[in-house]
Order: sequence, then C-alpha cells, then structure tokens
Amino acid sequence: MIYLDNASTTPVAPEVIDAMVEELQHFGNPSSKFYPEALSAQARLKKYRETTANLFSCDPSNIIFNAGATEGNNHVITGCFYAYPEKKHFITTNAEHKSVLETMKFLESLGAEVTYLPVSEKCTINPDDLVSAIKKDTNLVSIFFANNEVGSLNDIEVLSTICKENNVLFHTDATQAVGKVDINLSTDYKNIDFLTFSGHKIHGPKGVGALYVGNNEYGVRHKLTPLLHGGDQEFKLRSGTQSMHNIAGLAKACDLAKDSLITAPQTLKALEVEFINALNNAFPGQVKFFGDLEHKIPGLLSFALQGINNEMFLSNYCDKVALSTGSACAIGEPSHVLRAMNLGEYTDQVLRVSFNTNFDKQLTKFILLINDYFTLFSL
Repeated sequence: MIYLDNASTTPVAPEVIDAMVEELQHFGNPSSKFYPEALSAQARLKKYRETTANLFSCDPSNIIFNAGATEGNNHVITGCFYAYPEKKHFITTNAEHKSVLETMKFLESLGAEVTYLPVSEKCTINPDDLVSAIKKDTNLVSIFFANNEVGSLNDIEVLSTICKENNVLFHTDATQAVGKVDINLSTDYKNIDFLTFSGHKIHGPKGVGALYVGNNEYGVRHKLTPLLHGGDQEFKLRSGTQSMHNIAGLAKACDLAKDSLITAPQTLKALEVEFINALNNAFPGQVKFFGDLEHKIPGLLSFALQGINNEMFLSNYCDKVALSTGSACAIGEPSHVLRAMNLGEYTDQVLRVSFNTNFDKQLTKFILLINDYFTLFSL
C-alpha cells in the first residue's frame, strides 16, 4: 500500500503507542482525591498538559484537552456565542473545515449574523477584507491556519493582530499546521485567542486533541461557555473524566513534533518537490496544482490531472494506494474549497496527496498506477 493520505490521519508513532500502553497500566481518576492512585493520575495529567503546552510555548493552564478539532471548533464558536450574547456577528471564510462552516450555519439558525470572507485563487484571505468586515458587534473571527485541502497558509500573525486592534476575538483551526509550522503563542502568534488541533494529524491517537484558550488583558482565560456540562474537569470548560491514555498519546505526539519541528518540514518539503517534478515530467502539460505553492504547509499537494476521474481512480486502485479527493470529513461531496477558489470545474479531477517523513521509494509506483489508469480507462 502506498500511503498518501496523512492529511486525513497519520500512522501512530511507536513511542506514542508505548506511552498509551504505559498509561493504561494505571486506573486512577484524576478528579478523585486523597488516595495514591488518584494523586498519581493528577500528577501525570499535569505533566501531559505541560508537554502539550510546550509545543506552543504557552502556559499549561491555557490547554484544554478534548476529543479533537471538531469538538474544539464547535466549542469555541458556540461558546463565544453564548458567552457574549450582545455580540451577534461572526466572521469566517468560505473555505473552512466543515466543523467550522456547519457550526456557523447553526449559529445563523439561532439569530447570529455570519460573514463568509472569500478566498483568493490561492486559497488565502486578503487582510483588507477582514478589516472591512468587522463591525461593532463582531464577536469572533474564525480563520484556518492552513487549509486542509490545498495546504495554503494564511498570514495568521497579521489577521490576529487586526482582530486584537479591533477588540475582536480570534480563533484559528490549526489542525493541518501543527507539527509543520512553529506556532509560538507567546511571541509571533500572541494575538491568537483560541486555537484547535487534533492528535491524529501528528502521529497521535484518534479521538483526542486540545483547545488553547488564551488570556484577556487582565491575564485571565477568556470567558467561554462550556460545550459539555456536568463536572469541573479541564478548568470547568470541558466536563467528563479525562481519557488519560489518549491524552498520554497526544502529549507524546506533541513532544515528538516539538523535537522534529526543524527536520520534519524540511523532509516533507523535499518529498513535495520530488513529487511535483516527477508528476510534471511524467505528464507534461497535464497537471494543475492548487493553492499557494510558495506559502503552504510542506507535504500536502492538491492537483488535477487532465483526463483522470478521481472517483474512478480511487475506487479501482484502493487496494494499492491511499489518498483522497479532499477532506475526509466531506466524503462523497465535491470540494467546497475548490468552488470557493472559483475552480469548481476541477472537482472531479482533483487528488490530494499528503506525505509523512517515512514515505520513500514509492513515487515511481504511484506514477505507474496513473499510467495504468490511463491505459485502461482513458477515453
């Protein structure tokens, strides 16, 4: 199997599995008191929070463990809606992950006004459009760090600063950027108020992630209405007994990502360049790449190949190669991201490939599969 779908999920690192198995040897509930197993669980949870926070150079008290970015995105958007009821206006883009777009639609059903900023053909936001969209009652701006289908990077430092200057909260879904971009929430990205990500994009387990909740001007965490009620866990922001083995795996994945922040992006970029050159050489004039190839996360490419039908290719070669036509959360739907980029005519040709650092010696095999497709199915 040629695995080229790391933007959907990454293989779990062996060190992560070891950390999870080790945690499963313990049974104490970190919310219990006094007895040794509970106190040990509290200490380990504290350590996991510190390790996760270290990836972002933020205070551990600003990290809220949850089930992943979809929950985090829902929590931030609905939590701000209920926490600041006098502010009914929200801003996002028309190329966000579905967990942002569908939550915004839900708010509209509750009476909120949502402005959907357009993206360019490179799938990035013009900061001037954001400035023009902000109103007196703007509550929250939610804009992706790196697009999950084409990989383009927004200038989050500039966008978050615009929001700070206008006293508007700023959230970014950083799921695809974590581990590939150094996101320092104390320096370059200090104006981000909320950040979300998932463990399974950085060689961690599925079903776990974290939400960063920043501080206000008084050094206190921003007010946010909980999504889940019923307990005091996660600083009263996310009720429910913590999934300790998953959190242990997430922390280890964050630790590994921190250690490889220099080498991993370089390796992924080299694989990307090799892939682009090989594809252009094999199919000259037939390949169109999408997104901003200069300002993007490394290791994710979205392209259309003239003469190919993506669904037919995937269904016929699913036992040989794993890749996708877009987001794993939009199965069976044409890419709304390409439509947002005014490139909707390519939705039945687009393929998304995403590498991990272990990808090697398989590029030739992939090219041969495409050649085989054209031999068998080309009209």
